[in-house]
Amino acid sequence: MSDQRRDDHKRDTAASFGAAAEDYFESAVHRGSDDLRTLAAWCADADRALDIATGGGHTAGALAAAGVPFVVAGDVSPEMVTVATREYDVEGALADAERLPVRDDAFDAVTCRIAAHHFPDPEAFVSEVARVLEPGGTFAFEDNVAPEEAELATFLNGVERLRDPTHVELYTVEQWREWFESAGFSIETVESAAITLDFEAWVERTDVSEPDRAELRERFREAPEGAHERFAVEFDDAGDVQSFANPKALIRATKR
Repeated sequence: MSDQRRDDHKRDTAASFGAAAEDYFESAVHRGSDDLRTLAAWCADADRALDIATGGGHTAGALAAAGVPFVVAGDVSPEMVTVATREYDVEGALADAERLPVRDDAFDAVTCRIAAHHFPDPEAFVSEVARVLEPGGTFAFEDNVAPEEAELATFLNGVERLRDPTHVELYTVEQWREWFESAGFSIETVESAAITLDFEAWVERTDVSEPDRAELRERFREAPEGAHERFAVEFDDAGDVQSFANPKALIRATKR
Protein backbone atom coordinates (compact mmCIF):
# COMPACT_ATOMS: atom_id res chain seq x y z
CA MET A 1 0.00 0.00 0.00
CA SER A 2 1.42 3.40 -1.02
CA ASP A 3 1.91 6.20 1.50
CA GLN A 4 -1.00 8.12 -0.01
CA ARG A 5 -3.32 5.12 0.15
CA ARG A 6 -2.28 4.48 3.76
CA ASP A 7 -3.03 8.08 4.70
CA ASP A 8 -6.38 7.98 2.89
CA HIS A 9 -7.25 4.73 4.65
CA LYS A 10 -6.44 6.22 8.05
CA ARG A 11 -8.61 9.26 7.36
CA ASP A 12 -11.47 7.01 6.29
CA THR A 13 -11.01 4.87 9.39
CA ALA A 14 -11.00 7.89 11.70
CA ALA A 15 -14.18 9.22 10.09
CA SER A 16 -15.95 5.85 10.17
CA PHE A 17 -15.17 5.11 13.80
CA GLY A 18 -15.74 8.69 14.83
CA ALA A 19 -19.28 8.48 13.51
CA ALA A 20 -19.83 5.29 15.52
CA ALA A 21 -18.03 6.34 18.71
CA GLU A 22 -21.09 6.22 20.96
CA ASP A 23 -22.21 2.88 19.53
CA TYR A 24 -18.80 1.34 20.20
CA PHE A 25 -18.81 2.68 23.75
CA GLU A 26 -22.23 1.10 24.37
CA SER A 27 -21.37 -2.17 22.61
CA ALA A 28 -21.65 -5.11 25.03
CA VAL A 29 -19.03 -6.99 23.00
CA HIS A 30 -16.48 -4.26 23.68
CA ARG A 31 -17.54 -3.11 27.15
CA GLY A 32 -17.09 -6.11 29.36
CA SER A 33 -15.56 -9.54 28.95
CA ASP A 34 -12.87 -11.77 30.40
CA ASP A 35 -10.38 -10.72 27.72
CA LEU A 36 -10.60 -7.09 28.83
CA ARG A 37 -9.84 -8.07 32.41
CA THR A 38 -6.94 -10.26 31.26
CA LEU A 39 -5.23 -7.42 29.40
CA ALA A 40 -5.64 -5.11 32.40
CA ALA A 41 -4.30 -7.73 34.80
CA TRP A 42 -1.20 -8.21 32.66
CA CYS A 43 -0.44 -4.49 33.07
CA ALA A 44 -1.61 -3.97 36.67
CA ASP A 45 1.93 -3.35 37.98
CA ALA A 46 2.65 -0.59 35.46
CA ASP A 47 3.04 3.09 36.31
CA ARG A 48 2.49 4.57 32.84
CA ALA A 49 0.31 2.87 30.23
CA LEU A 50 -0.71 3.73 26.69
CA ASP A 51 -3.80 2.19 25.11
CA ILE A 52 -3.48 2.33 21.31
CA ALA A 53 -6.64 2.57 19.16
CA THR A 54 -8.64 2.95 22.34
CA GLY A 55 -12.05 3.05 20.64
CA GLY A 56 -14.64 3.60 23.35
CA GLY A 57 -11.88 3.64 25.96
CA HIS A 58 -12.81 0.33 27.57
CA THR A 59 -9.24 -0.98 27.83
CA ALA A 60 -7.87 2.34 29.04
CA GLY A 61 -10.60 2.43 31.67
CA ALA A 62 -9.82 -1.14 32.73
CA LEU A 63 -6.15 -0.21 33.15
CA ALA A 64 -7.06 2.71 35.38
CA ALA A 65 -9.43 0.51 37.38
CA ALA A 66 -6.65 -2.06 37.80
CA GLY A 67 -4.55 0.59 39.53
CA VAL A 68 -2.28 1.97 36.82
CA PRO A 69 -1.71 5.58 37.99
CA PHE A 70 -1.26 7.20 34.57
CA VAL A 71 -3.14 5.99 31.50
CA VAL A 72 -3.30 7.57 28.06
CA ALA A 73 -6.12 6.65 25.69
CA GLY A 74 -4.84 7.15 22.16
CA ASP A 75 -6.83 6.96 18.95
CA VAL A 76 -6.76 8.33 15.41
CA SER A 77 -10.40 9.41 15.86
CA PRO A 78 -10.98 12.61 17.90
CA GLU A 79 -14.51 11.45 18.73
CA MET A 80 -13.21 8.21 20.21
CA VAL A 81 -10.70 10.10 22.38
CA THR A 82 -13.50 12.40 23.55
CA VAL A 83 -15.67 9.46 24.58
CA ALA A 84 -12.79 7.70 26.37
CA THR A 85 -11.77 10.73 28.41
CA ARG A 86 -15.38 11.60 29.20
CA GLU A 87 -16.18 8.16 30.55
CA TYR A 88 -12.91 7.18 32.27
CA ASP A 89 -10.28 8.82 34.44
CA VAL A 90 -7.60 8.81 31.73
CA GLU A 91 -5.67 11.24 29.57
CA GLY A 92 -6.39 11.43 25.85
CA ALA A 93 -4.20 11.80 22.77
CA LEU A 94 -4.73 11.81 19.03
CA ALA A 95 -2.39 9.04 17.96
CA ASP A 96 -1.67 7.17 14.75
CA ALA A 97 -0.71 3.62 15.78
CA GLU A 98 2.06 3.55 13.18
CA ARG A 99 3.49 6.99 14.05
CA LEU A 100 2.98 7.47 17.76
CA PRO A 101 3.50 11.08 19.01
CA VAL A 102 5.45 9.75 21.98
CA ARG A 103 9.11 9.84 23.02
CA ASP A 104 11.19 6.68 23.26
CA ASP A 105 10.80 4.53 26.41
CA ALA A 106 7.90 6.69 27.64
CA PHE A 107 5.69 3.87 28.98
CA ASP A 108 6.10 0.65 30.91
CA ALA A 109 2.91 -0.89 29.47
CA VAL A 110 1.14 -0.66 26.12
CA THR A 111 -2.18 -2.23 25.20
CA CYS A 112 -4.03 -2.65 21.92
CA ARG A 113 -7.35 -4.51 21.84
CA ILE A 114 -9.29 -5.67 18.77
CA ALA A 115 -8.00 -2.94 16.47
CA ALA A 116 -4.85 -3.98 14.61
CA HIS A 117 -6.74 -5.54 11.70
CA HIS A 118 -7.49 -1.93 10.67
CA PHE A 119 -3.79 -0.93 10.51
CA PRO A 120 -2.28 -0.67 7.01
CA ASP A 121 1.26 -1.46 8.26
CA PRO A 122 1.17 -3.82 11.26
CA GLU A 123 4.95 -4.21 11.31
CA ALA A 124 5.32 -0.43 11.74
CA PHE A 125 2.78 -0.56 14.56
CA VAL A 126 4.70 -3.27 16.43
CA SER A 127 7.97 -1.37 15.92
CA GLU A 128 6.39 1.79 17.32
CA VAL A 129 5.19 -0.10 20.39
CA ALA A 130 8.73 -1.37 20.94
CA ARG A 131 10.08 2.16 20.59
CA VAL A 132 7.79 3.76 23.17
CA LEU A 133 8.08 0.92 25.70
CA GLU A 134 10.95 0.93 28.16
CA PRO A 135 13.06 -2.26 28.39
CA GLY A 136 11.18 -4.82 30.45
CA GLY A 137 7.85 -3.16 29.63
CA THR A 138 4.71 -5.16 28.89
CA PHE A 139 2.84 -5.23 25.59
CA ALA A 140 -0.66 -6.65 26.09
CA PHE A 141 -2.16 -7.29 22.67
CA GLU A 142 -5.43 -8.73 21.44
CA ASP A 143 -6.92 -9.03 17.99
CA ASN A 144 -9.11 -11.22 15.85
CA VAL A 145 -6.87 -13.63 13.97
CA ALA A 146 -6.96 -15.64 10.78
CA PRO A 147 -7.04 -19.43 10.77
CA GLU A 148 -4.03 -21.21 9.30
CA GLU A 149 -6.17 -22.65 6.48
CA ALA A 150 -5.89 -20.21 3.57
CA GLU A 151 -9.45 -20.76 2.28
CA LEU A 152 -10.99 -20.08 5.69
CA ALA A 153 -8.76 -17.03 6.19
CA THR A 154 -9.84 -15.65 2.79
CA PHE A 155 -13.50 -16.19 3.67
CA LEU A 156 -13.22 -14.46 7.05
CA ASN A 157 -11.28 -11.50 5.70
CA GLY A 158 -13.77 -11.20 2.86
CA VAL A 159 -16.84 -10.93 5.08
CA GLU A 160 -15.04 -8.56 7.42
CA ARG A 161 -14.04 -6.28 4.55
CA LEU A 162 -17.54 -6.27 3.04
CA ARG A 163 -19.04 -5.40 6.42
CA ASP A 164 -16.41 -2.70 7.10
CA PRO A 165 -14.27 -1.26 4.28
CA THR A 166 -11.74 0.01 6.87
CA HIS A 167 -10.83 -3.62 7.61
CA VAL A 168 -7.37 -4.39 6.21
CA GLU A 169 -6.53 -7.98 7.14
CA LEU A 170 -6.59 -10.59 9.87
CA TYR A 171 -3.26 -12.32 10.41
CA THR A 172 -2.35 -15.67 11.91
CA VAL A 173 -0.94 -15.99 15.41
CA GLU A 174 2.35 -17.16 13.91
CA GLN A 175 2.61 -14.01 11.82
CA TRP A 176 2.10 -11.85 14.91
CA ARG A 177 4.72 -13.89 16.77
CA GLU A 178 7.21 -13.24 13.97
CA TRP A 179 6.59 -9.49 13.99
CA PHE A 180 6.82 -9.29 17.78
CA GLU A 181 10.08 -11.20 17.96
CA SER A 182 11.63 -9.24 15.08
CA ALA A 183 10.80 -5.97 16.90
CA GLY A 184 12.59 -7.09 20.07
CA PHE A 185 9.84 -8.70 22.13
CA SER A 186 9.87 -11.94 24.05
CA ILE A 187 6.54 -13.74 23.94
CA GLU A 188 5.39 -14.63 27.46
CA THR A 189 1.82 -15.85 26.93
CA VAL A 190 -0.50 -16.64 24.04
CA GLU A 191 -4.15 -17.34 24.77
CA SER A 192 -6.76 -18.35 22.21
CA ALA A 193 -10.39 -17.36 22.50
CA ALA A 194 -13.39 -16.50 20.36
CA ILE A 195 -15.83 -13.62 20.32
CA THR A 196 -19.43 -14.51 19.46
CA LEU A 197 -21.05 -11.82 17.34
CA ASP A 198 -24.76 -11.31 16.83
CA PHE A 199 -25.08 -10.80 13.09
CA GLU A 200 -27.61 -7.97 13.21
CA ALA A 201 -25.70 -6.00 15.84
CA TRP A 202 -22.46 -6.64 13.91
CA VAL A 203 -23.78 -5.12 10.67
CA GLU A 204 -25.68 -2.36 12.47
CA ARG A 205 -22.53 -0.96 14.11
CA THR A 206 -21.06 -0.12 10.72
CA ASP A 207 -24.39 0.77 9.06
CA VAL A 208 -24.09 -1.89 6.36
CA SER A 209 -26.40 -1.34 3.39
CA GLU A 210 -29.25 -3.78 2.77
CA PRO A 211 -27.69 -5.18 -0.44
CA ASP A 212 -24.42 -5.82 1.40
CA ARG A 213 -26.28 -7.43 4.31
CA ALA A 214 -27.94 -9.75 1.82
CA GLU A 215 -24.55 -10.54 0.29
CA LEU A 216 -23.10 -11.29 3.73
CA ARG A 217 -25.96 -13.65 4.53
CA GLU A 218 -25.36 -15.45 1.24
CA ARG A 219 -21.63 -15.74 1.90
CA PHE A 220 -22.27 -17.33 5.28
CA ARG A 221 -24.76 -19.78 3.73
CA GLU A 222 -22.30 -20.70 0.97
CA ALA A 223 -19.15 -20.62 3.11
CA PRO A 224 -16.27 -22.99 2.33
CA GLU A 225 -16.25 -26.47 3.79
CA GLY A 226 -15.45 -26.39 7.49
CA ALA A 227 -16.31 -22.70 7.94
CA HIS A 228 -19.63 -23.26 9.69
CA GLU A 229 -17.97 -25.48 12.27
CA ARG A 230 -14.80 -23.42 12.68
CA PHE A 231 -16.69 -20.14 13.15
CA ALA A 232 -19.64 -21.67 15.05
CA VAL A 233 -22.12 -20.16 12.59
CA GLU A 234 -25.73 -20.32 13.79
CA PHE A 235 -28.72 -20.04 11.42
CA ASP A 236 -32.42 -19.49 12.05
CA ASP A 237 -35.19 -21.68 10.60
CA ALA A 238 -35.23 -19.59 7.42
CA GLY A 239 -31.52 -20.21 6.84
CA ASP A 240 -30.38 -16.69 7.74
CA VAL A 241 -27.23 -16.29 9.80
CA GLN A 242 -27.87 -15.33 13.42
CA SER A 243 -24.38 -15.32 14.91
CA PHE A 244 -20.83 -16.51 14.41
CA ALA A 245 -17.61 -16.65 16.40
CA ASN A 246 -14.49 -14.75 15.43
CA PRO A 247 -11.26 -16.44 16.55
CA LYS A 248 -8.91 -14.16 18.46
CA ALA A 249 -5.62 -14.26 20.31
CA LEU A 250 -4.30 -12.50 23.39
CA ILE A 251 -0.53 -12.09 23.48
CA ARG A 252 1.55 -10.90 26.42
CA ALA A 253 5.05 -9.82 25.40
CA THR A 254 8.00 -8.17 27.13
CA LYS A 255 10.41 -5.76 25.51
CA ARG A 256 13.91 -7.18 25.67
